[in-house]
Amino acid sequence: MENLFDQPINRENTRSLKWDFTEERFGVKDALPMWVADMDFASPQCIIDALKNRAAHPVYGYTGPSNPLYESIIHWMRKKHDWNIHKSWITFSSGVVSALATCVQALSNPGDKILLQSPVYTPFFHVIKTNDREVVNSQLKLINGRYELDFEDFEEKLKSGVKLFLFCSPHNPGGRIWTKEELTKIGELCTKYNVTMISDEIHADLALPGYQHIPLATLGDFSNRTITCMAPSKTFNIAGIQASIMITENRELRAKITAHQQKQGFHGLNLFALEAMEAAYRDGEAWLNEAVSYIHINTKLAIEYIQKEIPQLKPMKPEASYLLWIDCRDLGLTNQEIQDKLLKEAKLILEPGPKYGPGGEGWVRMNLGCTRTTLMDGLNRLKKAFL
Repeated sequence: MENLFDQPINRENTRSLKWDFTEERFGVKDALPMWVADMDFASPQCIIDALKNRAAHPVYGYTGPSNPLYESIIHWMRKKHDWNIHKSWITFSSGVVSALATCVQALSNPGDKILLQSPVYTPFFHVIKTNDREVVNSQLKLINGRYELDFEDFEEKLKSGVKLFLFCSPHNPGGRIWTKEELTKIGELCTKYNVTMISDEIHADLALPGYQHIPLATLGDFSNRTITCMAPSKTFNIAGIQASIMITENRELRAKITAHQQKQGFHGLNLFALEAMEAAYRDGEAWLNEAVSYIHINTKLAIEYIQKEIPQLKPMKPEASYLLWIDCRDLGLTNQEIQDKLLKEAKLILEPGPKYGPGGEGWVRMNLGCTRTTLMDGLNRLKKAFL
């Protein structure tokens, strides 16, 4: 199975955002793209087969989610996350970002305050600002190379009249898996101040060896005020198929979300998304285990390489996913200078840290979801940029 992940796949001319739009987005043709968060691995054969089988039927009419699809989701949550959910709790969305936007629109009003914790996944800011809500930021604390929650500041921000809290768990870009104690305190504080929690848990299935993700909604009574956003997209490398779910126990919250989706004209996922999701959750576990093992080795290799060959950089050890958050501040360069060196001198495309809000200045995010050959090419380019 490992040979599968070592096998290079030419993604050019597939409308790949990562590989086919480098010149349009960055002004270069021959740079190595290690930025956007999809992997270069072939998706599980079970998904490929399911899509081929459905495509072979010549009628692509209206479809809906079947009981086997619901059962596959329920079984996955129980087995992977020790979470017993009900069919009625599941609402479909085309993606987690779409789900976040829907929740913001359905559960708050223009001008409302919405809390987040930067540095954090860029769309968190977008879904707040573009919907005319106010961003309230409780910045994470960097302690011994690891992000910690600033609970004193978090509570102060909650007191200011926050309506919703957008939570990133596991954390992107830092890769933190929050502990049961941290999650419980978050839930208790949001309950105290009557704040609804929208938890982006898209990287939940990608916990690295030695770590276990805990869904926020499984703790205490927090499920009653939590919307959990998950998807097979990052897990099984099918982001382009556009399929995600919102898990909401609270009937009132769920009704508001569904009503708003109806306002948007959203009536469900396309037929290939339904097929892919069912196949992924029903038959994709063996592939995922191999993928996580491969990513884990890539992560160790990358951290060891940077520590040895580029000691001015400080990578944050991730606990989940295939993204590496790298501290470049000791270089003494501006953000623009960092990007110029990467792009012009090393022909390497990484995500610039400032995109993730306050606390991201001087950092870059590197995608390790690739073959070892690509990984070493990227690391050598990184070294070339800064040495």
